[in-house]
Amino acid sequence: MDGGDSPRTVVFFPEGAFGPTNNCVGIANVLKQRGHRVVFVVEESFAGTLEAKGFEERLMRLQAPPEVPEEPGQFWKDFIRDTAPQFRKSTSEQLETLILPIWEQLIAGAMYVEDRLGEIFAEVEPDVIVQDNVVAFPAVMAAGVPWVRIVSCNPLEIPDPELPPVFSGLPAGDRSEWQTFRDRYTALHAELHRSFDEFVQARGCPALPAGQFMFDSPYLNLFVYPEDADYERSTPLPATYHRLGSSVRTTEPPFSLPAQLEGDGKLVYVSLGSLGSAEPELMGRLVDVLGRTPHRVIMSMGPQAGQIELPANIYGEEFLPQPSILPLVDAVITHGGNNTTTESFFFGKPMMVLPLFWDQHDNAQRVEETGFGHRLEPYGFSDEGFNAALDDVLNDEGRRARMADISARLQADPGPARAANLIERLANEREPIHRDA
Repeated sequence: MDGGDSPRTVVFFPEGAFGPTNNCVGIANVLKQRGHRVVFVVEESFAGTLEAKGFEERLMRLQAPPEVPEEPGQFWKDFIRDTAPQFRKSTSEQLETLILPIWEQLIAGAMYVEDRLGEIFAEVEPDVIVQDNVVAFPAVMAAGVPWVRIVSCNPLEIPDPELPPVFSGLPAGDRSEWQTFRDRYTALHAELHRSFDEFVQARGCPALPAGQFMFDSPYLNLFVYPEDADYERSTPLPATYHRLGSSVRTTEPPFSLPAQLEGDGKLVYVSLGSLGSAEPELMGRLVDVLGRTPHRVIMSMGPQAGQIELPANIYGEEFLPQPSILPLVDAVITHGGNNTTTESFFFGKPMMVLPLFWDQHDNAQRVEETGFGHRLEPYGFSDEGFNAALDDVLNDEGRRARMADISARLQADPGPARAANLIERLANEREPIHRDA
């Protein structure tokens, strides 16, 4: 612990999906190793998963209980399964049929859980609350202790008028469609913003920022993105914002290359995330095209494990320890989730990105326009185009050397340790933590 200070109680409150939860686990594990008490506030479907990693749990729900038991993150898996046809639409078309319904569900959850969160915070008595969410929870601000906002999505979540609008996947160098997308987003979400603003103000919060559903913390804000791929802002971020170039957890078990993949040839890792892997058509297409390449492939199958027959050059399991696999591979095929994107930078692996929804489109575009890989339309690529892009990310030595340099810098300054240092300071000082301090 910093300077021999006494142990603190730190509550982590991630969004009920694997991405934000895994991001928090990496930071929380450092704090636990330093002797602090770490408590995770998680949905009931996650019960036991954080306990198994050595953390305390407090359980809550974001909606009424189901009639049958749930798997971890089951609500969002079901949601994506039911809305998978939306993945074929443009980002502009997704605004009404996918992005707005997601915001509606998130906000309904924030309202539903408010009283339970207050009970948890009163019982646990945290010194600091760390939340990785995209919507506000008034109970966090009402707890009377310093709190931290983690932005583990693409940094366009933090708006800037001179940057593309979030969720658009639009290029930074071409403004021609920015305003049309922004206007459409604002019109579709205006009523939802108004009603949620009324809710948070009734609970003692200030007014929501224009067009946003989340507050900055007045104490400490962390965002996860490597500087080499980040955007050039017209206005510097507030002094309470601190960059984590990556946030790779070290709690995953080791991984040994399966016997069937031993031998020569490039090694490729494929992950569409816990939600993207629930989409059978795209998963089947990837198995088909990769099965006809000379490459060796490790594939995170998610719900498709046992449902799709794998050729000899592809090894797949439902769950895989991604941070233990990435050091072994030559390239990554991903949906563009922020965890996989930033972890690929951490290990210096070029990417092919097939975005489906949310900020995945922004990450895919950023990878493409900064030269760290290629963006492909997940339902529109040809075999020839796919193979050409894959050959390029596997064989471009200039790109690989550039990413190796970035990897060395990120690994020399691990994000979880940096975040833990800042959270410890906040717990001890109880004052805003500025970048220049």
